Amino acid sequence: MDELEILAVATLTLVLLGAFEVFKHRRNLSRIPIRIHVAGTRGKSSVTRLLAAALNEAGKRTAAKTTGTLARMILPDGREVPIFRPSGANIIEQLRVISTTNRMRCDAIVIECMALIPELHWISESKMVRATHGVITNARADHLEVMGPQETDVARALAGIVPPKAKMFTAERQHLDIIEHACKDRETELFAVTEAEVEAIAKEDLLGFAYTEHAENVALALKILADLGIDRQTALRGMKKTRPDPGALTEHEVHFFGRTLSFINAFAANDPTSTQRIWNLSKQNHPEIDKTVAVFNLRADRPHRTIQLVRETSIFSDADDVVLMGSGAYTFARVAASAGIDASRIVYAEQERIEDVFEKIIGVCSDSHTLVVGMGNIGGQGLDLVRYFKNRSHPRVSQ
Repeated sequence: MDELEILAVATLTLVLLGAFEVFKHRRNLSRIPIRIHVAGTRGKSSVTRLLAAALNEAGKRTAAKTTGTLARMILPDGREVPIFRPSGANIIEQLRVISTTNRMRCDAIVIECMALIPELHWISESKMVRATHGVITNARADHLEVMGPQETDVARALAGIVPPKAKMFTAERQHLDIIEHACKDRETELFAVTEAEVEAIAKEDLLGFAYTEHAENVALALKILADLGIDRQTALRGMKKTRPDPGALTEHEVHFFGRTLSFINAFAANDPTSTQRIWNLSKQNHPEIDKTVAVFNLRADRPHRTIQLVRETSIFSDADDVVLMGSGAYTFARVAASAGIDASRIVYAEQERIEDVFEKIIGVCSDSHTLVVGMGNIGGQGLDLVRYFKNRSHPRVSQ
């Protein structure tokens, strides 16, 4: 056999193997009748967890996969197992998750889209998930270095997951026209959550969660679940059994030698709109505080995010003191200096041990009650600081 024949045989073998893999994956998909693909800037991990918990409550055996703070596969019984990543995050892992879901004989899968590069959103949907229900929580200014440069570009990138001839759900309103255009192009029915539907989520509906859940996420999940024939009472009951993502908005109160610290974990809200909103809400929920401390965990490899937080929020001028941690602290300092922020209120804790970061926070707290809000990035020191506060307190849900 000459070289051309060997090459031809090898090529044919690869084509046949590829065709077999495609066939096997499509067979796996066909055995999972409900497939929900969740994308968005903020809230996609929370919505994924809400949907999975409610579906299981309704008697539909459901697995889920989140790529929020920590990549996890959530089994039908609520147990969570880490996603094995021998060479880092790769959308190919979605195939393994779907195969595992099929082997567990699940009725449904809720899978978070992990793509950032715009083209990968389309590949994740069209080649891997082929959703019966697509979801875009919202489209905000984040990961602009990959999905930008403008917020509208982020919306267009996310619209890549709109499934053809299926159903699409979203809580996005500002860039709804972009999602509508994608749905029209793919002959997909669009269901958009309205402001009235968000306002219809009563305070009582949000009681009972082990963390602070947003009405917008609950309204979006309820709309999807209603389409699947699950009544509101069952859906809410299941949602309140949701185990929160490590990056979920939580509050921990610490008493330290006569001082009270109310620590808000808002590290996962790293776009300026969400960050400002949570800062304002935290202050509103704590009128009794004597002092505010903003803690920012910043990454040197995310300079765009740091610049956004400085230029597009008022937190740095509003907080009494600012504590900076993470590898991007001095990137912030340069941007802050050009923005005219008072450097005397900045405390640097770059790459220090968490115990030392905690001591620096204590050092700027008042003698009575201080509100401490962690923002910027949940990864690395952010998650470590959350655990440090949590292990020294009892979680307290803000209502």
